[in-house]
Amino acid sequence: MSARPLASPAPAPAAPRAPGSGESQVQRALKKLGLARDIDFALYLPLRYEDETRIAQLAHVRDGEHAQVEGTIVDSEVVFRPRRQLIATLDDGSDTCQLRFFNFYPSQQKQLAPGSRVRARGEVRGGFVGRTMLHPVIKAAGTALPLALTPVYATTAGLAQPVLRRAVQAGLARTPLEELIPAELLPHNAWTLRAALEFLHHPTPDVALAALEDRSHPAWQRLKADELLAQQLSQLEARRAREAQRAPVLRAGTGDGSLHARLLAALPFSPTGAQARADREIAADLAHRQPMHRLLQGDVGSGKTLVAALAAARCIDAGFQCALMAPTEILASQHFGKLVGWLDPLLAAQGRRVAWLTGSQKKRERDAMAAAVESGEAALVVGTHAVISEKVRFQRLALAIVDEQHRFGVAQRLALRGKASEGGDGMQALEPHLLMMSATPIPRTLAMSYYADLDVSTLDELPPGRTPVVTKLLAEHRRDEVIARIHGQIQQGRQVYWVCPLIEESEAVDLRNATATRDELADALGETVRVGLLHSRMPTAEKQAVMADFSAGTLQVLVSTTVIEVGVDVPNASLMVIEHSERFGLSQLHQLRGRVGRGAAASACVLLYAPGDSGRVGQAAKARLTAMVETADGFEIARRDLDIRGPGEFLGARQSGAPLLRFADLGTDQRLLEWARDLAPQLLDRHADQAHRHVDRWLGTRAEFLKA
Repeated sequence: MSARPLASPAPAPAAPRAPGSGESQVQRALKKLGLARDIDFALYLPLRYEDETRIAQLAHVRDGEHAQVEGTIVDSEVVFRPRRQLIATLDDGSDTCQLRFFNFYPSQQKQLAPGSRVRARGEVRGGFVGRTMLHPVIKAAGTALPLALTPVYATTAGLAQPVLRRAVQAGLARTPLEELIPAELLPHNAWTLRAALEFLHHPTPDVALAALEDRSHPAWQRLKADELLAQQLSQLEARRAREAQRAPVLRAGTGDGSLHARLLAALPFSPTGAQARADREIAADLAHRQPMHRLLQGDVGSGKTLVAALAAARCIDAGFQCALMAPTEILASQHFGKLVGWLDPLLAAQGRRVAWLTGSQKKRERDAMAAAVESGEAALVVGTHAVISEKVRFQRLALAIVDEQHRFGVAQRLALRGKASEGGDGMQALEPHLLMMSATPIPRTLAMSYYADLDVSTLDELPPGRTPVVTKLLAEHRRDEVIARIHGQIQQGRQVYWVCPLIEESEAVDLRNATATRDELADALGETVRVGLLHSRMPTAEKQAVMADFSAGTLQVLVSTTVIEVGVDVPNASLMVIEHSERFGLSQLHQLRGRVGRGAAASACVLLYAPGDSGRVGQAAKARLTAMVETADGFEIARRDLDIRGPGEFLGARQSGAPLLRFADLGTDQRLLEWARDLAPQLLDRHADQAHRHVDRWLGTRAEFLKA
């Protein structure tokens, strides 16, 4: 099947320019939509279509159906009750229909004068006064009917649909759409790119609309294949460019005297098989000249911090420094506490230590830590964004570890990697190895697409002693039952989290807030129970004091916002209550649930939800809450989250500057993704120039952001 050739339209008329401006209003609106290059216009596809290719008989149009009819105006008047409106009656010989306009101009009154023959297009509604079209599109009767469906594009203020249509069609006509993929590498019977684009901008009226809407039409398949191939080529180029760089070779010392061996011997537990496997994979990477670019993924509580410690030990054994950066001070502090306990006693004999860097430190302490980093005394540096501040200079940074990597922007990760070039001893010519960690498992299709430039290690088993967490879903009116459950937990010597979505009262959103909830729980539980409050606006020292009290057990209940989502590890906490759980994302709910079940006691997570006016929650919220009750498997949670919310939740800041897939769907287009992944190395090896042009066509300069 091939699309009908389209004649090149006349260019859009010049739009008025703002005083003193070099851009017209239309140009500014087009730029706002991201339309700059000709190819941008060609790839700007319609949201939907309107059928102006046929005239329907009113007698054959069902109520609620969109139709185009043609007939004579038999009556027209302006009425003022219940409000001012223009009402005209159209008779097409088979039936009559009222045309109603609440906003109209004198020219429309003239156009709809009795005796005029017009063409009207809109939704036909039944009603007490007969059949009606509200604000239909009106044209003079007798004009030639178009041969293709009329596209309707997403637009913005100052850009009328007809002007946008002409601009898109002109851009499509100007765009050179030569085939960059050799015919023998394309799927059998694939459409040409030009035929696919011309068809999707102006489909023939005989097309099955369902195939356009669900994007299963062959024209859509061609575009999705090209888009996925551009992404795979960009990721493959990033991987090859990194492999051409040079990094320090980090071979750990051998024998029982190495830091790595002494750390393993000092642990009061044995690593899981998954941790040992990840350690071996990282060791193999560190021993190569090419910089490691590895993602360590694992469910909450799977032991990523230990794997990071073992990687740091290998780096230190080789005579270099390591940095670990986390997005929040609470998470960084949790890592620091564990790493100091494991490594500081082993480093003391060498006169080295684990350093702590954060923006909340006093100047004297921060300066002392920075000096230890620059001198090399600090073998491992743990902290927040302060690690990449200009004042921090490393002597020999060779390994950068980024936790919850999706929370950092491209520029921040690049800044951390750039710290290696500040040192001496030839470090300027070397790239550091990079280990990224995530407690949100990456579904396979995302690993094949947006993370295709990474090697992935997976912690797919939990350390022994972790107890399963029972998840319960309760409506808000059963709140008193939950408070009674808290009493029982406290009497058993256990501790409780209560998570709220807001810090303080909001007039705009009627959600229970953390401050009010803390006061309410304190009253309900009595003076013998200490209830703490934790949120992101508190001073750092106050947050640290609250967490220290909760960790020590002097606070029995901690009311918090999602600041505790990651990194908080209190084994005695056995109950998690999440208020307004319908307002949270699925991966966020799973992360919060992971704060309990860290000890030997049976643990539970209660999801309190507030039904809407209908007595129900929305479909997406229902799907999230159902998934939480049905499974505690982080990988299954991740798969369902991808189905519900799309890839943005997983990518976070990794997508900065780079587009999410506009056309392909990772949930339904896995076959095309596998085709693109297999084809990318062939095209890059055998047709490099065409491969680069293909990436530029689809991504332009945005391809660079996928490489960070």
